[in-house]
Amino acid sequence: MRKSYLYPLLVVTGACSYGIVSTIIKLAMREGFSASEAVTSQFVIGFAIAVCIFVSQGKKVNLRGMKSIIPAGILTGLTNILYGASLNYLPASLAVVLLFQFTWIGMFISCIASRKFPSRMESFSLILLFVGTIPAAGLVDVDLSTIPIQGWLWGLGAALCYSLFLFFNGKSSAKMTTSNRLVLVSFFALITTSVFQSPQIIWDGTLFSEGLWMFGLALGLFGMVVPVFLFSIAIPKVGLGVSSILSAVELPIAMIVSVLLLNETVTFVQMVGVLIILIGVCIPTITENVWVGKNKNEKNSILN
Repeated sequence: MRKSYLYPLLVVTGACSYGIVSTIIKLAMREGFSASEAVTSQFVIGFAIAVCIFVSQGKKVNLRGMKSIIPAGILTGLTNILYGASLNYLPASLAVVLLFQFTWIGMFISCIASRKFPSRMESFSLILLFVGTIPAAGLVDVDLSTIPIQGWLWGLGAALCYSLFLFFNGKSSAKMTTSNRLVLVSFFALITTSVFQSPQIIWDGTLFSEGLWMFGLALGLFGMVVPVFLFSIAIPKVGLGVSSILSAVELPIAMIVSVLLLNETVTFVQMVGVLIILIGVCIPTITENVWVGKNKNEKNSILN
């Protein structure tokens, strides 16, 4: 596989992994656990998995590059905390839409960091994502006037934290292995989550004796280990702006998984919205690779 497609595919895979998380939390809630308990189990077991991966490699912990590691870990925890808080005030569909504002927020951060405007194709992709998100989330003909301001603030706060997480997680350090980065990010995410969520599940028996660990294992893998590991590899290669667009695939995946595991219904309008989102996600990578291939062909023809 060409590397030009490999790294965007890793970003998409990480985003798809995140898309499964909301359904797993709902399944845990069906079993009588709170969202706070489920989120805490995610980071407890996620950290344990990260430690096992790191120890299996037989390497020592490298603390160089902590300036990006600490914010990435804290922001990972805050994203889940704020998103959970928004669900106390918002319908799930609207909470997802607010979280998905990370697409343009991430592009905005990328423009500031790189000191350049997004390309035409990136701008066009953002427009498609905006157009597709509303019908995909089922918000057509929905009255939003009764939504409290707290819900809007928590939802947008989650989007900002997720955008900043992508930014800091994309700052690679040649002196730190990916597994080293994973274990440190998961550690600081666990500390942050434990302060605001339900750390008592570790010692009161909820995590293991009551079966929460099964959901925590799935959440730890799909909501912590896989995305952080893949993002650490791919985002430095792809860039924050394009990564923010590619990560929008999380919404269609969340919908598909909810239909399969929660038996939720999806309307035709929502399917059209999902299709628009997928087109918007694919455009930057396809056009970039076509452009690169064209330039290479032109260069080869000149040399020949």
